[in-house]
Amino acid sequence: MNDLDMDFLLGTDDGDDRPRRGRSSGRGKRGRRRRRRRNRGGFLAPMLAIIILAGIFGGGGYYGYHWLRDAMVPDDFTGQGSGEIVVEVRQGASAAEIADLLEKQGVVASARAFTNAVDAAGKSASLQPGEYKMRKRMAAKDAVVLLDPAKRLLAKVTIREGLRVSQIIKELAAQTKLPEKDFQTAAKGLELPRAAKGRLEGYAFPATYEITPKMTPSEILSAMVDRYNTASEQARMAEGAKDLKLTQHQLLTIASIVQAEAGNAADMPKIARVIYNRLNQKPPMKLQMDSTVMYALNKYGIMATMAETESESPYNTYRHLGLPPGPISNPGDHAIEATLNPADGPWLYFVATDPKRGITKYTASYDEFLQFKAEFERNYKGG
Repeated sequence: MNDLDMDFLLGTDDGDDRPRRGRSSGRGKRGRRRRRRRNRGGFLAPMLAIIILAGIFGGGGYYGYHWLRDAMVPDDFTGQGSGEIVVEVRQGASAAEIADLLEKQGVVASARAFTNAVDAAGKSASLQPGEYKMRKRMAAKDAVVLLDPAKRLLAKVTIREGLRVSQIIKELAAQTKLPEKDFQTAAKGLELPRAAKGRLEGYAFPATYEITPKMTPSEILSAMVDRYNTASEQARMAEGAKDLKLTQHQLLTIASIVQAEAGNAADMPKIARVIYNRLNQKPPMKLQMDSTVMYALNKYGIMATMAETESESPYNTYRHLGLPPGPISNPGDHAIEATLNPADGPWLYFVATDPKRGITKYTASYDEFLQFKAEFERNYKGG
């Protein structure tokens, strides 16, 4: 083996200036050629690395592929899982936060598998708060399907206009399967206007509510009060009450009487006018509303007897001047709007002359009122 070949194998440093025997003459071209060839030794380490990788993905390709796949594909269960678990997605939770929650609760094998499945389904923007019934050890793609907002665990409860709080509590207890006494207790601890004096009546707004299994009676009733606050702001009740020289609590009380007395929404503005006309009479005129007597006695009906009108309750407007201390029902949007915008007219009396057909007549004359009353009694007894 000559010196040139030995230098190539040993990778002799070109910067070595020590004299070499037998090379003192004729170094020009040969020396330059030898240095160029020796430079190839610098590629030896990268070449060996390439050979090793080729061995992994070539001769050992099977093992290399699975190693790479395991490193890049997250753990995931197969199938639709088993058992049952209720998962609560909180307001404002991101897909990554929901993924972590599902992994911790054993619904999916890994958070990464879930976020990948969400991205693949294009659902990242449609995840909504709520409670969902899911299963343990689910494939991530199946978990995404069960988080459809349409599958949320919700009970939709509709509270009708004009119900009393006692009736509302009974309906809520029946719909939610929660104890009625828990609602009664919760009703006493709500944040209400000072004028309400701790009484929920009038402030439980009639609407359709979405109730989740984890909501407490206090949370449900608070949602109804919040809905009233929203409705009152939208209707500008505070400003309207000021214009009418009333407090907002008094305005709500009038709206509750309008709601209880009216057979339909069309009559509400006229009934509101009758109430205002009586309150503004000189001297003031008693309201004499049967609905307030029924409330005072915790009864239901459209006509109070003479004996019932003798009740000492401050809610008995046959006996006491002015408005009762507070609302007698929970009025809806139509009654509130009518109370804010009563019809124009001189009426002091109204009679539902034909309750079945929803006919109510109005007059400013007491004699005509007596005629209407007789007509009502004939129709009522005949029914």
